[in-house]
Amino acid sequence: MNSLESSRPAAHVVGNRGETQGRSEAQPSVRSEGPATASQEVRGQKVRKMLRAQLGDDVYTSWFQSMEFEHFDGKTVRVSVPVKFLKNWIQSHYSEALLKCCAAEFEGVENVEVVLRQPSPVRTVTSESASTSDNRSTAAPQVAPATDWPPRPPATPAVRTQVGGFEGSPLDPRYTFESFAVGPSNRMAHAGATQVAETVLSDCRGFNPLFIHSAVGLGKTHLLHAIAWSVRRRFPQAQVLYLTAERFRYQFVEALKSQDPLSFKEKFRSIHMLLIDDLEFLHGQQTEQEFDHIINSLLDGGRQVVVASARAPNHIEKLNERMRSRLMRGLVTEIGPPDAELRLRILEKRVQEKQQFDPSFEIPRDILQLLADRLHESGRELEGAVTRLHATWQYMRTPITVDIAETVIRDLVQGAEPRRIKIEDILKVVSRHFGVSKGDILSQRRHRSVVWPRQVGMYLAKQLTSRSLPEIGRRFGNRDHTTVLHAIRKIEGELGGNPRLRDEIDELKKMLNA
Repeated sequence: MNSLESSRPAAHVVGNRGETQGRSEAQPSVRSEGPATASQEVRGQKVRKMLRAQLGDDVYTSWFQSMEFEHFDGKTVRVSVPVKFLKNWIQSHYSEALLKCCAAEFEGVENVEVVLRQPSPVRTVTSESASTSDNRSTAAPQVAPATDWPPRPPATPAVRTQVGGFEGSPLDPRYTFESFAVGPSNRMAHAGATQVAETVLSDCRGFNPLFIHSAVGLGKTHLLHAIAWSVRRRFPQAQVLYLTAERFRYQFVEALKSQDPLSFKEKFRSIHMLLIDDLEFLHGQQTEQEFDHIINSLLDGGRQVVVASARAPNHIEKLNERMRSRLMRGLVTEIGPPDAELRLRILEKRVQEKQQFDPSFEIPRDILQLLADRLHESGRELEGAVTRLHATWQYMRTPITVDIAETVIRDLVQGAEPRRIKIEDILKVVSRHFGVSKGDILSQRRHRSVVWPRQVGMYLAKQLTSRSLPEIGRRFGNRDHTTVLHAIRKIEGELGGNPRLRDEIDELKKMLNA
């Protein structure tokens, strides 16, 4: 058995090694040696040519370039591809064409089985090993790396901050200020983060505490890691501790179990900067009290505190009034959803990161624009799309096309699509929220208790549905489109300087999307 055949996983042929060896002569793989295999390989190449002629160069290159013929047992032709989505795509779109082409060359074929292939282990031929093999005729042959298997990125292990023997949570080396894409929705948070990193040992700090809040995946954890890395680089003598709320709770519970809570408090005395992530997950009355004491002690001692949470301090119910007041004393800043320009910038940065260890990887500008237009939930979603496309590129080594990109991100797009909202749904939610009847909203009454919910409803209808202004007017009591436009502008004008209204609108949107 040659080296290529032995490196292929046995499970792709039968299921265990003994059975594979037992059948290898009766049903030789296309990739094994021998006259029969050579004949099958020739037929496989003819099938490839027919597929290219029938489907065209673009389709063939995108979906069949990496396909390999495994074996033919008289009824079934087995072919393999390197990634699951290729397997699924060929089965769902080109199974008939593949079977038809195989039938022309493999007599008696009844079906074609597409299976998933695993990469064979390869070793790079170094100059030293090459010279050694020249001197040893019995040495095992060295296998050069295949061109369609680029080297993997070097491992970048996470680092834990430590202060006085207290071990913090892991810091991701990728999360730095350099890799953070800045736009209108996060500019204030980024500015606050860079300033606290630069002034951590200064007597005149700009923002203390710094409180960053946002929905999941918008960059608050990235900024906390970036602050920690920046301080470690600028001020090696500074004592920086990064903790998730969950790890803080775990360490405190362990101290209580060992009946040594005093040593837990002492470990925070030498800290210059404490970064706490996911504050909303801080649970337990004793834990919350201890957290209050430590934060107050650090702030009273002039030490820098940075906190990240999914919600603003005044919306975290478990905080007592004193702690809520102290956290709101500094800079409280929100990271909003990225706009189209920022999403494109995030994608470009993620591609650049991949190119650092795989310079040949490239995503065309129009594909990046497509991703930015289709994916707008979070930065993690965008990063995931680039990672998937890079994995596809590694396996296929063909240019990333719109067809490939749409296939790879299909589940991301489907997961991001909200359910279809109807104006009837908006009327129900608004009337229930404001305590007015649907009939009042649709009536000609002009009392503020009715006009305001009506205007909010019209605004939501424009934001969340594809209905035109005249159609919205008709659905809200046969009103003119100018009345709808006035209502939309009224709400938009109020949103600019009314945080409570913004929260109320967000809450109504959540109800409608639930």
